[in-house]
Amino acid sequence: MSSFLHQRQTYNALTDPYPLSPRISLTHHRSTLLFNKTTLILLISLLIILGFLHPYMGFNGSSLFSFNAHQGFESKWRDYTLKEAVEFVGRNGSVIVCAVSEPYLPFLNNWIISIARVGKHERVLVVAEDYGTLYRVNERWPGHAVLIPPVPESGTAHKFGSEGFFNFTSRRPRHLLQILELGYNVMYNDVDMVWLADPFPYLEGNHDIYFTDDMAAVKPLNHPHDLPPPGKKGRTYICSCMIFLRPTSGAKLAMKKWIEELQAQPWTKAKKSNDQPAFNWALNKTAGQVDLFLLPQSAFPTGGLYFKNKTWVEETKGKHVIIHNNYITGFEKKIKRFQDYGFWYVDEHADESPLGKL
Repeated sequence: MSSFLHQRQTYNALTDPYPLSPRISLTHHRSTLLFNKTTLILLISLLIILGFLHPYMGFNGSSLFSFNAHQGFESKWRDYTLKEAVEFVGRNGSVIVCAVSEPYLPFLNNWIISIARVGKHERVLVVAEDYGTLYRVNERWPGHAVLIPPVPESGTAHKFGSEGFFNFTSRRPRHLLQILELGYNVMYNDVDMVWLADPFPYLEGNHDIYFTDDMAAVKPLNHPHDLPPPGKKGRTYICSCMIFLRPTSGAKLAMKKWIEELQAQPWTKAKKSNDQPAFNWALNKTAGQVDLFLLPQSAFPTGGLYFKNKTWVEETKGKHVIIHNNYITGFEKKIKRFQDYGFWYVDEHADESPLGKL
């Protein structure tokens, strides 16, 4: 067989098997070049315009990433549960809880600084009453704020005695009951308080509920720790601002009764109630079933005593543990009083707070 039969035919990959006519091919080539030049000029012009406007547009290459990260951050904390939060902050089976909306953040920070000075701040859990508080606290101090649904309608500051204040404070026993159901001891504080010492050594024994008297009348240093007798309104005047609860059936019973009393005595224009009378009725009505303990007045004085009785303050010097800035209303007045007594820390000591300067 001749060698010709065994020669492999060569194939030119650049050869067009269906060639255009020379005229059509040339026209197509010119239009392609024209299109490429026009497109290139337009792109360069667009880049020049964007480069000029860039400083005024507030846009950078990481904006989309930042937006997605922000969305992820919010979603993470919206889905953060009370169980997760309590397990994260709990120490020795206990948590320290407050409930705060965004207008009260300066008082929250002041309160946290005072607790940090005692070395107990890591067990603080902020129950955020709006998303602004939830995000701001967790941005600075991840895991230390949780929002318990449903979300209150407004994040504005409410005056004492207003319907908004009642709605805000009436959520408190539900929060506390939920934490008790998780098996934790819980200390509740209002954020217009300051710690001067560690209160936990004063929680002696194994009582269900520990509380403070809101009356300004001076008690003996060795006063009884039983529930005080009722006042003129037929109930006691225990403060709902400072409570310590153990996860016992007695404490849970009292919280459920508190919720019932709030439902039975809703806010009205004629009767501008708050959560405290309902708390006292709950204690009075369950006293035979719940083991109660009144904390010493010298360590946990009401604002009506500490800020208005200089003689008593001097006589009990060195015994004070937690001071409540009550018996006064209004942000500015409370701040001014704290400043006058050297208890307003946020202006000069914000670095001592895990939240920093808000």
